[in-house]
This record gives sequence, structure tokens and C-alpha cells, in this order.
Amino acid sequence: MSAISTAIVLKRASKVYYEGEIIAGVVVVESNTDVRHEGLSLSMEGSVNLQLSTKNVGIFEAFSNSIKPINLINTCIELAPPGKIPVGVTEIPFEMPLRARQAVSPGYPGLLETYHGVFVNIMYTLKCSMKRSFLNKPVNASCQFFVQYRQQEAGPVKPVRCEVTPASIRAAGAGARAAMPHFQIYAEIDSTVCALDKPLTGKIRVDECSVPIRSIELQLVRVETCGCAEGYSRDATEIQNIQVGEGDVCRSRDLPLYMVLPRLFTCPTTTTVNFKIEFELNIAVIFDDDYLVTENFPILLLRSR
Repeated sequence: MSAISTAIVLKRASKVYYEGEIIAGVVVVESNTDVRHEGLSLSMEGSVNLQLSTKNVGIFEAFSNSIKPINLINTCIELAPPGKIPVGVTEIPFEMPLRARQAVSPGYPGLLETYHGVFVNIMYTLKCSMKRSFLNKPVNASCQFFVQYRQQEAGPVKPVRCEVTPASIRAAGAGARAAMPHFQIYAEIDSTVCALDKPLTGKIRVDECSVPIRSIELQLVRVETCGCAEGYSRDATEIQNIQVGEGDVCRSRDLPLYMVLPRLFTCPTTTTVNFKIEFELNIAVIFDDDYLVTENFPILLLRSR
């Protein structure tokens, strides 16, 4: 029985490309017999997939009112005309230009960066298809690649400093504020304008606290907004959480904040007609009695030097 398989191998090991570059590689066809086919084709697809949150619109509406994907790129080339592929391993080279099909939104004339979120996904894929006779199934292969913006000039440094006390916390009523322990915490973020390739840094200091502290954590949050004809949904979900202090930390001593931004799960802050991708940073202090105090910092992510 004949066995045949195909695979797409890119020349660039990182699979990271910039708009305007040529994506080059080979399609590897491996077979234990000579194989007749009706043609080999290679397509490049890029799209933004949006998903409504069930929390905002309900379960039924989220599944029935699906948002149409936004097409960023869709090109196809013929790799080989109908014919025969010999036994063994055959490599078919290819080159495809990476160019946007059309502007997705004002201010974004080209392709968008690859991004894997919860309600917004921006993905780029190469797909190879070998057509065969109607008695045989076509042989398919796919390969994901990643698009990044070229690095721009560094953004302005915007440090943020704040003091967290019971008076500065938004509490649900006077009773909730009265139940708070007494504390005074100083937090500082070196810049809320952050380069994706550089760590996010700052410091936190507990000056006073009337109860023991269990943990101090740094949380990176994505805020995704999906717009459509039926309305919109806006959801904040956690990307990663780093513990910067464990137990009842020393008073009046600076604790460094240091977070490396994860690849694919972050991208430059994006605002288009149909969706938005924004990011926030939370500093959370958890007391021994499970009382939680959080300070929120909206941040701007850029692909810069």
C-alpha cells in the first residue's frame, strides 16, 4: 500500500517575518511509490478571528452571532502542474511575497502582528494541497509563521508612582472600608510605555501594615474588545502572574519588579474599527486573612528599540 506525506519547511528557523519580505522554503513530499497527482498548490492565509464573550452577550448569542473573520492576506501559487512524483523524498522550493491584501483599519495600512489571545486571534498560515484523483483523498500540510512589525524609535519614558492606602482604595461601601486593615504601600513602574523586547521593571515597598502579608504578585492582563453590529464585548483576562514577595515581607524595603513579556501572548497595543487589544499591569497584595488589594496600571506596548 502506498504511503505519502507532505511537509512545509521554511528556510528561516525562527519563522518570524516582516511585511514586504519574501517567505522562502521547500515543500517536502515523501512517498514509498511513484505518485500521480492533479497538481500541487501553496496558499498563504492571514486573518483576525474574533469571538464574543458569553459573559457579555449570553451563551446563545455568542454562538449564533459569530463575527466574520477579518482577512489580512490570501494568496495562492501553483507549485507543480499535474504529473507524477517519483518514489523517495522530493523537495519543491517556493517563494512568496508577504504583502497585505488591504488596509484593515485607518492607521493600520499593512499586516498586523501575530497575536494569540482569548477573544482575538491574529494568525498567519501556509497551506499546501496535493490534489489527487477522485478515488484518493488530497494530501494536505500546513505551517504557521509569525509576523512582526519592524522596530521603531523608542517611545517616551512615562514613569508612574503611587501610594496605596485604605483612603485610596475604591471599596464597596463604608462597611468594606472599615473592615480594611491599616496599610501604606508605595509602588513605582519605571515606564508605562514598554518595548516588547525589554523587561517591564519597577519596585514596591511596604511602609506600614497592621496585619501579616501572605504574598505580593505582579499580574499582566490583556483587555480585548470585540465590536460588531450586535454590540461589543470587553473582557480582561490574565496572561501571566509573577510572585515578587512571599510571606510577611520586611517593612520599608524596596522589592524589585521584573517581568519579561511573553511572545505571541502580547503584541503592540492595537486599536482598529472592529477590535482593540490593550494591556494592563496589576500589583496585588494579599493579606494573611485573604484580603486583596490591587493597584492597576494601563500600559502601552510598542515594538521599539
